[in-house]
Amino acid sequence: MANLTINKDLCNGCGVCINSCGNNAITLDNGKAIVNENCILCGICVDSCPCNAISIENISQPTKDISNSSGIWVFAEVSQGKLLPVGFELLGKGRALANQKKCSLTAVLLSHSSEAMAKELIYAGADDVLICADKDLHDLREELCTTILCNMIMARNPEILLFGATAFGRSVAPRVAARIQTGLTADCTMLEIDDKGLLRQTRPAFGGNIMATIICPKTRPQMATVRSGIMEPIHRDTTRIGKIVRVPFPSKLKTKTKIMETRLNKSTLNLADAKALIVVGKGIGSKKNMALVNQLADLIGASVGVSRPLVDAGWSEYKHQVGQTGATVAPKVLISLGVSGAIQHLAGIYRAEKIIAVNTDPDAPIFGVCHYKIVADCVEILKELIEIYKK
Repeated sequence: MANLTINKDLCNGCGVCINSCGNNAITLDNGKAIVNENCILCGICVDSCPCNAISIENISQPTKDISNSSGIWVFAEVSQGKLLPVGFELLGKGRALANQKKCSLTAVLLSHSSEAMAKELIYAGADDVLICADKDLHDLREELCTTILCNMIMARNPEILLFGATAFGRSVAPRVAARIQTGLTADCTMLEIDDKGLLRQTRPAFGGNIMATIICPKTRPQMATVRSGIMEPIHRDTTRIGKIVRVPFPSKLKTKTKIMETRLNKSTLNLADAKALIVVGKGIGSKKNMALVNQLADLIGASVGVSRPLVDAGWSEYKHQVGQTGATVAPKVLISLGVSGAIQHLAGIYRAEKIIAVNTDPDAPIFGVCHYKIVADCVEILKELIEIYKK
């Protein structure tokens, strides 16, 4: 841990640190600089202070013995009685990491019914499956799963633990990390093993403008969440044989919540599952033209995604955003309308089987990755397509 401290005796209230801070974390109080909770310990103010009044103090933590940790775990999330695809994607990546480290790959399964699921996880690359099965796990609840996972971790000491960045994964993973007192990197786009055997966890930062690589050298397990569609599952191999280990459900474990009924919202958008997708960029011209996009989407049975500038402009909700800081998609057909193709956006569409791009700029980067390109006004193309499909 570290703290940023300001020496009041040295500070002259010049305000240089305030101007250098990009997070509005420093203000003046009675002519002296003070730091607030916005500070991310980037250290820019330390370098900019002409009085050497600012420093970052490292607070030593008790050293933990991590020499006995081994193995890679993947949390295989179940929803509505089915294994989520992101679990298989993480097993594909976990298999590659485990082969590199020459260690075991374990799938962790919490469910009310699990035998067939466990076999599928082994077919997908797991060496063994840890199962905790109970009727109370028919619907996953954070407080139950956090305790069960922490008990498993403390008993078996894994080196790496991966979660899908689903709504549930994003809720449980930080709870586990906080209770175990280890680090967690969210929404990773790349996982690698470095020459010291540490997990290099890479994720977008500052709105996707830079990529940050994070390591966790002093605590275990090294934890990360990964969004659906980022990693590739391996080919299902029914000849694979693995070990299934049953972990008893803690008899005294209670929960404060009970799920009475689950109703799926049919309007809930999951771009990662879309088979046909229309993605719109600034070239659409105005917000009112989004009505044309939605009309075409209804006619051809497609979902609608947008580039980040449209979300920033308030033309669409974040759940529609496609790219490095939004959804990673893999449709059979993607129609790109008025998207120039910034590298952050292209990182989210590279798995599309066929990309049809429309843009007025013949040199737009999107044309470098598409299968079919149309140099034209996307609004005019939209209108023509609507008329064609109406007929």
